[in-house]
Amino acid sequence: MTMWAILSGIVGNLLAYEAVIADIKYQKNNIQELYILGDLVGPTKECEQLIKRVKSPRIGELKPMICKGWWEEQCLILHGLGLTGDTPELIAKYGGDTVKKLWDSVSPATVQWLRSLDFGFFELDCLLIHGSTVDVSEELSPETPPIQMLDRLSRMSANNLFCGRSGLTFQYHLHTGSITSEIMTLDQQISPQTVTVTPRQVIGVGSVGGTPGKATYTLYNPGTNQVEFKTVYYGNSKGFQN
Repeated sequence: MTMWAILSGIVGNLLAYEAVIADIKYQKNNIQELYILGDLVGPTKECEQLIKRVKSPRIGELKPMICKGWWEEQCLILHGLGLTGDTPELIAKYGGDTVKKLWDSVSPATVQWLRSLDFGFFELDCLLIHGSTVDVSEELSPETPPIQMLDRLSRMSANNLFCGRSGLTFQYHLHTGSITSEIMTLDQQISPQTVTVTPRQVIGVGSVGGTPGKATYTLYNPGTNQVEFKTVYYGNSKGFQN
């Protein structure tokens, strides 16, 4: 049974990453692809060690496919390589001290490497990104309205959207239905257009490093469309538990 392992939200937590990689090795499933959906880096002292570890897998480990996340975007902005010139979202959420820590944690060479990462991946009928098809910072969650979820899926004609921005593990189903849209202008009324909605889903893949001592990630079988959420508890006193 071929499986994908999908991670996100490592945020520079090397210990959490090692715990998840160890757990993946012990899986009975045949995992052939490893994805990291952004937020690999973070304001931590071991961030550069993590980058080195990810870029150089050990014998028998998969080489991960990595896309940009919110923290990567903040790094690029700090180094003058982003779409904007400042980081109000970072400052508002974490404060000025975190800006300094992030600057110190990620080297210029790593920033250039982050710049080369993709926005996301489209494999089979699956879209794998950090936030959404609209913005890397958008948090899709179980509370997101269905019409918004459908819009994010339809923009790339995906049946399965995997995202990591919220840090949650969830499986959000959109069932069969239809949407009718109509446009009216001052000159004319354009005939309504009806779009049939086939069953689709949005999957929150969890967070590896967001919660100390607890890492979550996702296994996916593209052949059967089966989703399985995994939790790994790590630390000197806890060891590994599933």
